[in-house]
Amino acid sequence: MWCNVVNGWRRLMTKKQMEGKSMNSDSVVSVRASISFPPGVYQTLEGIARQKKVSLAWVVREAAENYIAEKWPLLKGQA
Repeated sequence: MWCNVVNGWRRLMTKKQMEGKSMNSDSVVSVRASISFPPGVYQTLEGIARQKKVSLAWVVREAAENYIAEKWPLLKGQA
């Protein structure tokens, strides 16, 4: 299985933008990435998303978090 990150960018929120929002410090910075998947992998991810009634992005984020927790347990909770 492979993926290719095409680009990424960071979005920083100012303290004023964060006022009144229930955010922790981890959610202040987000990175957007455009990822290419082989067709079969993409179709499988879409099927999982439909079954769970969530977005494909949610499935990919959850998979990445689980991968990190499994491969590098000392980093759990830092992502």
